[in-house]
Amino acid sequence: MTPLLPWLARRPLRQLHALGAALGWAAYLASPSYRRRLRTNAALAGVPDVQRRQSVAEAGKLVMELPRLWLRPPGRTIDDPVQWHRAELIEQALDAGRGLILLTPHMGSFEVAAQAYAERFGARQPITVLYRPARQRWLRELEETARARPALATAPANLAGVRQLMRALRQGQTLGMLPDQVPPDGMGVWAPFFGQPAYTMTLAARLAQQQGAVVLLIWAERLPRGSGYRVGLQPLAESLPPLSPSPPGRGADEEHWMAQAAACINRSMEAVIAQRPEQYLWGYHRYKQPRSVAAGVAL
Repeated sequence: MTPLLPWLARRPLRQLHALGAALGWAAYLASPSYRRRLRTNAALAGVPDVQRRQSVAEAGKLVMELPRLWLRPPGRTIDDPVQWHRAELIEQALDAGRGLILLTPHMGSFEVAAQAYAERFGARQPITVLYRPARQRWLRELEETARARPALATAPANLAGVRQLMRALRQGQTLGMLPDQVPPDGMGVWAPFFGQPAYTMTLAARLAQQQGAVVLLIWAERLPRGSGYRVGLQPLAESLPPLSPSPPGRGADEEHWMAQAAACINRSMEAVIAQRPEQYLWGYHRYKQPRSVAAGVAL
């Protein structure tokens, strides 16, 4: 680990966000491909220029706040104030005892959302968060150690990780996922996202349908001047479509159901992102085509 990371971890959040804003603009100006993708994705969603420019700085803030979140001693709570909005939705879901799936877009500080849940609700039900391991070995090792905290486990985005999620949900525990993350080959379908076909994960909908789990949307937005975070919660914008039993002699149209369910979740993600579009990662390669997956048309 570079000595710079521990030093950054001790900086106040306001200072990290100032450094992050500069980093975000440096990356934007240095990379034509990143700049083009950010502008294109934001335009597809109808984001005004003012908020698009704000998102450039917010992307850098996300990077710079990670050392403070990751290198904090495991037994210590988040150092910065965390406000909750509609936390009773989690209480009600846990009372139901059917398991809970929390979905968050690449918006704000999604690392804070998982850690804040673990600190407030982990004693009742721990959370297991799905993540895609970094390619760099040092960063991958840092992720594995820094993200593992009391009442918070991580599951890699592969077959072993899916089995881990299924076991946790069967035990009535909570899962955390980023459904706007492009899934591995064969683990998604094409569904509209801001009007464009995007390869979208089906795992969250499958698990919810199989286990009858409650699904909620969660996000952690940055508050002005490094004053902390606000964790928001709301139900899905619409209920997931039911998977009807197969008619006699015919198989269920599971592919069609998965496309409908993915589109439903994408619409819910759009509703959340619309609340704070300046904090969404518009530079994320959301519309990329995974290898060995044919280009598709969203239903």
